[in-house]
Amino acid sequence: MIPLFALIRKDIILFLHDKRALVLTLLMPILLAAFFGYLTGGSGKKDAAKIEIALVQIDQHVISQKIVAGLKADASLQIKELSVDAAQELVRKGKLAVAIVLPEGFGAAAGKAFFNAKEKPDLPLYYDPSQGTVLAMVKGILVQHVMQSVSAEMFSGTTGSNMVEQSIAELNATSVQNADQKELKTFLGSLKDFQQYQQGQQSAQSTNDVTTGATAESQQKPAGLSMPFNPKDEALSAKTGVASSYNGYAHSFAGMTVQFILFLAIDAGIGVLLSRKQGLWNRLLAAPIGMNTLIIARALSCALIAFFVSCVLCVVAILVFQVEILGSVLGLIGIAICFSMMTASFGLLIAAFGKTPEAARGIATFATLILVMLGGAWMPSFLFPQWLQDITVFIPTRWAVDGFDAMTWRGLGIDAAILPMAALAGFTFLFGALALWRFGREQAAR
Repeated sequence: MIPLFALIRKDIILFLHDKRALVLTLLMPILLAAFFGYLTGGSGKKDAAKIEIALVQIDQHVISQKIVAGLKADASLQIKELSVDAAQELVRKGKLAVAIVLPEGFGAAAGKAFFNAKEKPDLPLYYDPSQGTVLAMVKGILVQHVMQSVSAEMFSGTTGSNMVEQSIAELNATSVQNADQKELKTFLGSLKDFQQYQQGQQSAQSTNDVTTGATAESQQKPAGLSMPFNPKDEALSAKTGVASSYNGYAHSFAGMTVQFILFLAIDAGIGVLLSRKQGLWNRLLAAPIGMNTLIIARALSCALIAFFVSCVLCVVAILVFQVEILGSVLGLIGIAICFSMMTASFGLLIAAFGKTPEAARGIATFATLILVMLGGAWMPSFLFPQWLQDITVFIPTRWAVDGFDAMTWRGLGIDAAILPMAALAGFTFLFGALALWRFGREQAAR
């Protein structure tokens, strides 16, 4: 046991004495986690980011003016009024995601198309092809404001009254009316009565507002189609109400912890290859130290260093970035230990199958980046196609990231940590067994 502890102590001392590597190992994941966490919402205390779009208003019809006013007042949008050429140029360069153009005659044509779906006006939208998700959100917001503005004007505005009068006059001029035309005339007559009622109400309301000095916010809005519900958003986790809002830093720190601890595994594996290349490995084997002792010592020292880095990053996340452990502390520690052991066995796997330090570093770095990407450390795994999500259950980093998330911002109990811990322990056994088999085979060949 004394040689084993001496080898572990040697590896830890070498790690702590390398100040540059120590700073990079601890500082880089903090900086990257802070950056990605800020992009995904931070601690939830800042205002939601607005979608910046261009708006080109060519048409000056009252309906178009109402649409523009509604878009400008929308809390989700930041409007930049530009010309067509300027808007297209900014979208083409990727400076803006979407540009909306209200062409000449759009308002009048949209009003006519409200009761006649045969002649719908075009509403041009120019968008950055890399911003398809933003386009879908903008189209949803645009549909809401167009429907509200067009319906309000057609039911209560001057345009609607004139159109109804014109349509009734055209029907009256028809000598012979079929059943559909008669029903349309009845409907338009009822709509005309409704419009007159609305205009009377608005006139009375305006008079009352002047008398009482009511503000614009308290004035009655023209009737029109609107959303038949009020969306009530509520973030749901296992302990809703414990935290005021989702903290984006929790997931980013989980991802960066996984990524940089795997980089430690690469360094550990390359370190073994360098020792073998320089002959240090054979010198140690010449001493009364068995190969199994060397392998176990390297694995335990790597696991201890990985666990130390995990603890430091967790403390920084809690103290600096207000990340809360809403789940089980024991579960979080258990996942950190299992992932540290898996990292150590992964490092041994690199050392066992690597031929040269240079070649092994390149292949191991590529493999690590793939593991990190598929594990959901960079972006949530639910954004992947379903077939890819099914594959990631065979990726150890997926279990580590999901486990850390479950114990922090999701607020799940220790039972939710059992499966990730078991999966990580299984990968530890698999990687370790392959590494020992490879080392034993090389030893036997000598």
